Amino acid sequence: MAPRKQVTYSERPTHATRAAHAKGERQFKTYDTSLIRPKPSKAPMIIALVIALAVLGAVIWGFVTIVNSCSATQVASLPADQEARIVVEEGEGADAIGEKLASAGLIAHASEFRNRVNELGVATQLKPGTYTIAGQTSLDAIIRTLEEGSGMDNALTVPEGSTLAETAEAVSAVTQGRISAEDFKAAAADASVYAGDYPFLQSAGTNSLEGFLFPKTYEITSEANADSVIRLMLDQFEAETANLDWSFPESYGLTLYDAVNLASIVEKECNDDDAVRAQVAAVFYNRLAADGEPSYGKLESDATTAYEVGHEPSAEEVHADTPYSTYTNAGLPPTPICSPGLACLQAVCAPDQEALNKYYFFYFDTDDNGQPVCHFSETYEEHQDVIS
Repeated sequence: MAPRKQVTYSERPTHATRAAHAKGERQFKTYDTSLIRPKPSKAPMIIALVIALAVLGAVIWGFVTIVNSCSATQVASLPADQEARIVVEEGEGADAIGEKLASAGLIAHASEFRNRVNELGVATQLKPGTYTIAGQTSLDAIIRTLEEGSGMDNALTVPEGSTLAETAEAVSAVTQGRISAEDFKAAAADASVYAGDYPFLQSAGTNSLEGFLFPKTYEITSEANADSVIRLMLDQFEAETANLDWSFPESYGLTLYDAVNLASIVEKECNDDDAVRAQVAAVFYNRLAADGEPSYGKLESDATTAYEVGHEPSAEEVHADTPYSTYTNAGLPPTPICSPGLACLQAVCAPDQEALNKYYFFYFDTDDNGQPVCHFSETYEEHQDVIS
């Protein structure tokens, strides 16, 4: 007998079978099949994200490039038909000069000047002086001008720590003798002549203007005379010290003139470290206030005698009985010994508080790298140990 053919429900369904399968299909549609479905690949999403980030990065890089390009060539806001006057002081670097150029509207940002100067390798070739620069001058042209110098014989530079006599000689040199050193010193011989216009001179009495001829670079015109140059410097002193608080030296019984006197000694005794200036100022305050050992109120500064004798003094000279010997005489010398810069004036107005009533001696030395270092001591014995 021939084998029976296998018949599936799908080939010959009965009514009951079809009904059963229809019901199953309806139920199957309501089942949650997410757990058994194959998971879609994340690769396309990752690729799309990478592409998007790459595009975004390219856009940002392009934008920064455009901005930098514009910044590199932009000469900022000063119109071409206007000029700005820039005074570059002795020792000022690219950062300080760049700030002045940016403030005057000659460049967009100080950093672009610094970066370009460094790129050209001319940071040490920028010359002090007074410059008049037209708006929209290119950055490289400005740098070339600063390399060449102001080209003005009437730019007077008075370094910090200059004496009245040195300033007078500088004025004479700049004016080619038109304002002689003798005429300048004669005009600056009596501070009371100017006290009516400059109230900060009231405590100077009839002393000279030593200490008040502010160290700066000035443009001296062909019409200038000794009086106008002096007023230029006194104007600068007034502007530079406008925000100084003189209450601390006043608390020690010092007038403004005395404070300038003390600052002039700090100027001659210190290096260019502001923290050290403030500590040295504190040492001198401690000595001024002492009514016993170790200093008997004596400043004991060689610099005051150096001002008097005009050279580095010997041990005999600093101990001689002369007006400017602060080893022999207690208190301040008769007058300031130079024109202090703003940093030393600030140090006298705000000495280091931790050094006050603590240190009475200081000694400058050099470290292993040849850099200046200042040692402070509380007693004379400690001071001698440092020196030896």
